[in-house]
Amino acid sequence: MRGTPRSGARTEKGDFFMIRLANGKLITRDPDGTGYLPDGGVVTDGGKIVAVGTTAELAERYPEAEFVDARGGVIMPGLINAHTHIYSALARGLSIDGYNPTNFYEVLDGQWWYIDRNLDLAATRASARALVIDSIKQGVTTIFDHHASFCQIPGSLMEIANVTRDMGMRACLCYEVSDRDGEEKALQSVRENKDFIDYCEANPSEMLKAMFGGHALFTISDKTFDRMTAANAGRAGYHIHVSEGMNDVYDSLQNYGRRPVQRLQDHGILGPKTILGHCIHVSTAEMELIKATDTMCVNNPESNMGNAVGISPVLQLYKKGILIGLGTDAYTNDMLESIKVALCSQRHNVCLPGVGWCEVTDMLFKNNAKMAARCGFPELGVLKAGAAADVIVMDYKPFTPFSDANIDGHMLFGMTGRQCQTTMINGKVLMKDRQLTEIDEDAVNAEILEVSRKLWGRLNRREY
Repeated sequence: MRGTPRSGARTEKGDFFMIRLANGKLITRDPDGTGYLPDGGVVTDGGKIVAVGTTAELAERYPEAEFVDARGGVIMPGLINAHTHIYSALARGLSIDGYNPTNFYEVLDGQWWYIDRNLDLAATRASARALVIDSIKQGVTTIFDHHASFCQIPGSLMEIANVTRDMGMRACLCYEVSDRDGEEKALQSVRENKDFIDYCEANPSEMLKAMFGGHALFTISDKTFDRMTAANAGRAGYHIHVSEGMNDVYDSLQNYGRRPVQRLQDHGILGPKTILGHCIHVSTAEMELIKATDTMCVNNPESNMGNAVGISPVLQLYKKGILIGLGTDAYTNDMLESIKVALCSQRHNVCLPGVGWCEVTDMLFKNNAKMAARCGFPELGVLKAGAAADVIVMDYKPFTPFSDANIDGHMLFGMTGRQCQTTMINGKVLMKDRQLTEIDEDAVNAEILEVSRKLWGRLNRREY
């Protein structure tokens, strides 16, 4: 699967190359340094950025570095997806016989839970390969995945970890604990999180991190929450779905006498390393609790609208000072597409056309990196000396004035993820001029297609 190693490998740093990626419009996102250079680039070595400067300066200072030509494109930090689902990757184009949902529970039970009940380890591996390839091609260099494969739980996170390692993706993984398929499956899912956290503690890496996952609260009993916190023992943050649908709110109030966020607090789930996904139907009191515990949130605008569950009160969460990031819930892998929808949905939600700009761009370009830092990743989301060498180049030719003063406007109204032409993660070029350099894409796609045909066959009980 991997390409032939190039000459000049720096084996003393794990086969890293010193690379000079330049000749482009450089956007650093560095608040303390140069924000924009009309003709600049970066030099990377050992998985880190060692210098930022003009194309001419870098060529003079680092003539020995391998040159990667940005061809006048926009050089910028790699993008981070703060909430996705690898398990859904093989659903693209799928039609399930008899599936015609009328509410959110039927969406879950009739499609997503049905898929993961048929997702064996081979399908989990294929799903991971598909999502990682698509992410690399759209400039996503770090993913926070929330996995479920109730067909085969044990070993599923290591299957994904092996794919992300082999393909060069930076990833934070967890398994979706739920009582929906019975106590034995719930116990297995708790154990899967614990085993993976154990592995990451024993094998520390800047490329791989662990969290403790949980599905929506209406599928998790108090007993299971107690098992989760005992297995985690305060080692990792939690990544859990919260108030995505009203199911969560009704279940918590009717069966526990508490709102969902209050129930999480009762079990010691909240805190600065915990991510609450969605948070659509949260009350003002719950927002105050999220802020008081310094818990993180992540918005997934396209998925929420597609599932007809509502629009998260991002503007209110933001005003409370809550750290809120941007994910896709695997509805797409294009983070630039998601900020467009996030902006439109927030304006639509409050019936005001002049709000949301700073909030949604901060979510993607600032807050996702802050969330990654809390989970133990190196400095991401910025191009400066010492930061992680996660860099992308966008094939974008502006026909209006362009600088760091209006880059967000260009991204909101001019760029899409498919314009990514070069992707570097951890100092390694994984895509150059739209060609994957470390992956035989045609061969891998053929293997994924064969697995997906078998999965679809199980789902609809016929051959594809």
